Amino acid sequence: MKRFKLKLIIVLSIVLVIFFIGISMYASYIKIEDTVEEAIANQNLEAAKSIAKAIDLETYERFLKERNRDEDYWAIRHYLNDAREKLGVLYVYTLEIDNPTTSKALIVGYPENKDNPNEFLIGEVCTVPEAQVKLAYEEGRQFVTGILEDTKYDHHYITVGTPVMNENGEIISYLGIDISTETLDGITETVINSNIFILVLSGLFVIIVIISFLLLQKWYQKEVGTTEDTYQKEIKTLIASVSSLRHDYINHIQVLHGFLHIGEVDQATKYVDSLSKDIQTIESIKLNLDHPGLAILLQTKKLTCQNQQIDMQIAVDDSPFENIKTIDLINILSNIIDNAIEATMELPEELRKITVRCNADELYYTFSITNTGRKLPDINQIFKQGYSTKKVEKGRVRGQGLFIVKETINKYNGTITLESINEKETIAIVKIPIK
Repeated sequence: MKRFKLKLIIVLSIVLVIFFIGISMYASYIKIEDTVEEAIANQNLEAAKSIAKAIDLETYERFLKERNRDEDYWAIRHYLNDAREKLGVLYVYTLEIDNPTTSKALIVGYPENKDNPNEFLIGEVCTVPEAQVKLAYEEGRQFVTGILEDTKYDHHYITVGTPVMNENGEIISYLGIDISTETLDGITETVINSNIFILVLSGLFVIIVIISFLLLQKWYQKEVGTTEDTYQKEIKTLIASVSSLRHDYINHIQVLHGFLHIGEVDQATKYVDSLSKDIQTIESIKLNLDHPGLAILLQTKKLTCQNQQIDMQIAVDDSPFENIKTIDLINILSNIIDNAIEATMELPEELRKITVRCNADELYYTFSITNTGRKLPDINQIFKQGYSTKKVEKGRVRGQGLFIVKETINKYNGTITLESINEKETIAIVKIPIK
């Protein structure tokens, strides 16, 4: 029955990990879509500003007085159509916004349709939502809409708009650009295809998590029996670290998109090369130790440190550390290293350093953890149950970790000392007699 429950836990854990990674990958895809939409909108806003500044104001102001399809109308329409073709967008047009609820198209840059001369009527109501119209009418600001649907012309698009000003700096109209969702979808697909290795990397993270979990469970069955809580804590830390690392690559996708969109292929290639080095760094975390439980713990903590930009150095003697139970060893080191990580995180990234040494001689096991950070306020109180140097958080019990460490060390007639060095470093030394 016990073995069945353990297998059930393993299967459920794997399913949950895959499920949450899948959700995370889906969220990444949505984030890419939003990023592409925002980037394209900003790019076209800049284009709209340039078009608005270059418009022939004298010709356009004459049109505004008459509002007929005369020579002035066609001159502006040809100018806007030329801009539309160069940008590769759906429409470029001028807008009238004279109230806070609706806008009207005046001149739409599009080739003349002789079969339908009444296409794109002057003063035709636009699909710009009321919120953006109000923003333009009351504050005279540029605007960007979400995805809109035009049932008359059967299009889906986003619209950007910017003021058209006369020589006196007065707003006389607005210039709008409609960008088809087909354009957005095409760019999104290109970005995803260009960065497919990021998704492969996410799969690699899943494999790392699953293998690490299985190794922990196997060691648990062999060595510690009922000590599941401690191992589960380390697995949660590993999963959180891996998930956080994968999340960082969303930002990398955005940067790569930017390079590719502006045609900086060489810069994009260099950026991909730097990301490849990150993958190699993950490989370098592997530790080849005689003590599997200690190896997994230190790998987990090193991955956490890498994710938090902490320089962690590890030195372990060639010893199985067999005279101390695995659960006790993990309890001791896990709590001390976690405290070191929290203390180090208060510093700037360039000052974050942790050194872990595990040594064995004929008389003692010696474990030392050194971290940069502020001086400990009261070393005499720090091992008391309930005492903590950290801020109180609602729903979280503090002041248990070092108390448990002290109690565990006492079982082996060992000692622990904490010392702040030059108010810049703290070193914890644990000595366990070898019986």
